[in-house]
Amino acid sequence: MLTQITRILKWLYPGIGIKRWMGLSAFGALLLIIGSSGLQSKAFFVIRLLDWCILLLGIIILIMGIKRLTQAFIAAVIPAARENELVDILYQRKQLARGPKIVAVGGGTGLSTLLTGLKEYTSNITAIVTVADDGGSSGRIRQQFDILPPGDIRNCLVALADASTMMRDLFQFRFEQGSELAGHSFGNLFITVMTRLTGDFEKAIRETSKVLALRGQVIPSTLSNVVLVASHQDGTVTEGEQKIPRANKPIRNVSLRPEGSEATPEALRAIREADLIVLGPGSLYTSIIPNLLIKDITSAISASRAIKVYVCNVMTQPGETDGYSASNHIKALIEHSHPALIDYCIVNTGKIPQELLARYTSEQSFQVVNDRKKIEHMGYRVVEDDTILIENFIRHDPMKLAKIVLDLLEEI
Repeated sequence: MLTQITRILKWLYPGIGIKRWMGLSAFGALLLIIGSSGLQSKAFFVIRLLDWCILLLGIIILIMGIKRLTQAFIAAVIPAARENELVDILYQRKQLARGPKIVAVGGGTGLSTLLTGLKEYTSNITAIVTVADDGGSSGRIRQQFDILPPGDIRNCLVALADASTMMRDLFQFRFEQGSELAGHSFGNLFITVMTRLTGDFEKAIRETSKVLALRGQVIPSTLSNVVLVASHQDGTVTEGEQKIPRANKPIRNVSLRPEGSEATPEALRAIREADLIVLGPGSLYTSIIPNLLIKDITSAISASRAIKVYVCNVMTQPGETDGYSASNHIKALIEHSHPALIDYCIVNTGKIPQELLARYTSEQSFQVVNDRKKIEHMGYRVVEDDTILIENFIRHDPMKLAKIVLDLLEEI
């Protein structure tokens, strides 16, 4: 009881800047009561006119006091740069909260590109992300601290962030050569520290999400410390997500060790409640399929009544999908999961400049062939559209892709 009284009295501490507005509001309310009570009596016209004046004055003062009090609270909790955007922020959040429930499955930069576009239409987004990464900063952290790799998780967190540009840049900042932190990103280290402090990787992601003010949520597909294993057409085996493309051998199939890894309950819940489920874009064997090797996730997606979409890559990936057409991508997905995994396949029809194609060709990466008839013969519908953004490299355009995906909901 004493603690509660102390907390209440803190509002009256000097320097907070709200006492005067609380007093003004109280004075306005008092005039409102006096004026309204006077109107109930059968007094002379002059007295009643005075009561009306007191009533109106009370309303004006009360509104002024509440307005100033509200501004004081806003100034305390919202950065000054965004105070003038308050109405827009509130409206935007309300509208986004009414958006469709979307689940995006994958990893790497492909998934984060999709999320960047989707968050402009809805905040009901769940990114289900692979934890099979074992290269670069994530691989070093995984070995040294025995936690799940944070890299793909970090990219998705930043993609969904509603925080300032500076905060997003901070999480993507990568330390340069010349120190023990060389190659590490600040975001990876932040998630690692949060995991050590909370003792739980999932909780660390939730706390990091609060820092970045996420429009949605990011969930690892499993909490098991899995290793991706590829069996090649020549009978050899490669262990490790990073090593698989480097083996530069045609892949027969991939699997996870240990087998039988369980899906996170939040991921399964999101899939059950989804209006739309999107797979990709991203590395076929090392970003998308690892999530589908978790049986509960494949079963939940296959059983879902949501619209299910696969976003096919624009270019083949050396050492992973050499010579693959769009139908080959889908065939690999189905062979590792279930025929009911998708309903639609989005294929790019945008033109790529010849000089840029030539550069990719020199790196043994080629444009994925759109063999629409084969895909339709497999029982899936094809959506053809310009999905790319041409800069110094080829990638999916976040806004174009998000609109194409969301337009499918209107066909229901």
